[in-house]
Amino acid sequence: MKDWHVKHMRDVIVKYLSGLPEGASRFERRMYRKYGGIMNVNRTIEYDLKHGVTKNDIISFLVTLKTKASFSQLRMANGFDDRMYQLETSLRSIEFQPTAASFSNDYVY
Repeated sequence: MKDWHVKHMRDVIVKYLSGLPEGASRFERRMYRKYGGIMNVNRTIEYDLKHGVTKNDIISFLVTLKTKASFSQLRMANGFDDRMYQLETSLRSIEFQPTAASFSNDYVY
């Protein structure tokens, strides 16, 4: 199951960094405004972190995006640098450690 979440995290990051296509339809623009923002990316990455993705997985994938030749088309996308900067700064605010136990888990019956 962890492999699925790692792949999902990678897909979400690539989709966010690629941005909106040039000839996007009205529906695509509306869906991008609704679901394509950095807050939704953070939410899905937090979800994947809860299900086995590690901080090292995320950092290694971001380094791969910046260095590998297979992602050169993605790096040439309009606004890539700005979106990468936003992603890196927003990932700093995400807690990578397991969250504290909730009240329902602490309560002894």
